Amino acid sequence: MTPRRAPAFRHDDAGTPESVWASEPLLERADPLRLDCFDNLVVVAAHPDDETLTAGGLIAAASSHGIGVDVVVATAGEASHPASPTHGPDDLRGIRDREVREAVGTLDPSARVHRLDLGDGRLRESIHQLVAALVDVIGQTAGRTLVVSTCRTDGHTDHEAAGQAAAAAAWRTDATHLEAPLWLWHWGTPEDLSALAGDRALLRLDLDAAALAAKRSAMVAHASQTSPLGSEPGNEVLLPPQVTSHFERPFEIFVSPRHDAESPFDELHRLSGDPWRTRSSWYERRKRDLTVASLPVPRYGTVLELGCSVGTLARDLLERCEKVVAVDESAKALERARRVSDSPDIDWVQASVPEDWERVAERAPFDAVILSEVGYFLSPDRLARLAECIADSGAHTVVACHWVHPVVGWPLTAREVHRILDERMVVPRTVTLTDPDFDLAVWSTTSSWGGGPDGA
Repeated sequence: MTPRRAPAFRHDDAGTPESVWASEPLLERADPLRLDCFDNLVVVAAHPDDETLTAGGLIAAASSHGIGVDVVVATAGEASHPASPTHGPDDLRGIRDREVREAVGTLDPSARVHRLDLGDGRLRESIHQLVAALVDVIGQTAGRTLVVSTCRTDGHTDHEAAGQAAAAAAWRTDATHLEAPLWLWHWGTPEDLSALAGDRALLRLDLDAAALAAKRSAMVAHASQTSPLGSEPGNEVLLPPQVTSHFERPFEIFVSPRHDAESPFDELHRLSGDPWRTRSSWYERRKRDLTVASLPVPRYGTVLELGCSVGTLARDLLERCEKVVAVDESAKALERARRVSDSPDIDWVQASVPEDWERVAERAPFDAVILSEVGYFLSPDRLARLAECIADSGAHTVVACHWVHPVVGWPLTAREVHRILDERMVVPRTVTLTDPDFDLAVWSTTSSWGGGPDGA
């Protein structure tokens, strides 16, 4: 069942009564959320109060379990009362900042609050900044991290953007991501919740008396939302009892989301025919020439290139091999690559690695594997698994070349990528080239002096 798009709704609609949800068997059958699997919790709130409504009990429970808590508040909530005659955006920004700090302090006095102020009502415009901030926060935590956000189908554009950013950040950092409904409880029905869950896990955290009391106190702290700002029109309450009643339950519900199938690089390739300027940048040309020149054997059979983008390096590699298998997860990138080169000696393959490695390996055996500026676009765990696949592939040469400057929004650096490869390659590292802009490494059993397959 596909979740329906959220209908138009208002905060002061009658909504779905809590009594409907109280008798819903789906909530009773939800699997328990186990906290012993995690060392850290990162709660992503589009607005001040989202953290309390969706996960206040979880924050309190995490605190009691000794789990470190970070709360990332993406916007200041300054647009909550756009028609207020007494409170402007700056007033609301200050009020809501104080409220969220008090609320989070009630739930967990040691929790860290990260306030980003990305623009209430405009979060989608700043989604890349939010992803980068979340990757940075998650990267500062040690161990197993749970990321909780609002749902990507919650019916509020900021909530959906927060969910999208959290999903991307969790995917990049190997964190576990769960979504929490917020406005769905108001506009939705049990059928909508069932459609949202689908074949995914619906998880329930039962709150003990202390966690429930802390959550209810934290809700009171958000007085600008749960009470009127004043008696004047435009100062109305935004979270009336028919809304807050959904968050006074002795439990909280979370959904395990799916990872989006579309590559995060499809948008880049839609906007530009060559987003990395591989055909025009001197840096790209020089790095590419050095990458090809680092191959220790004059001629190879089949070379695998991972992360080929628009295929510039793949075409250069044909000078040194019989066939190139060029892989990218972006369908748009491969579409552009095929337009530029329709050589029968290049096999363009759309695949995500390591997940689709078996499909890539069908083109084996590979004599050499090339990773050019792709390793840091994988999470640490995905890169480690890919390195193991490469090590087991039988390739006698592996070349990695990566930009050494910060890659915003991704957790790994060039040095960390090459360290992970070093730990898993079964052939020795034979070349290390350190440039002010990139690091190049070669692992190989062959020698340019002539020893090895096809050596002269």
